[in-house]
Amino acid sequence: MRKPLSKSQIVCVSLLWLALCYLVLTKAERIDGMTVVMLIISAALVFIPVYKSIKKNK
Repeated sequence: MRKPLSKSQIVCVSLLWLALCYLVLTKAERIDGMTVVMLIISAALVFIPVYKSIKKNK
């Protein structure tokens, strides 16, 4: 079992994910279905562990 993420780690991971999304959305020639699916999958990969960590801290 891993330790839950600290609040600073959660903030850092969330901000890095938002920065990545910003770069993808601003640099993309067009926003199509694959781009949207990629962003949804990446959000799930980032925020499911964050949610579990927050839930474990309570």
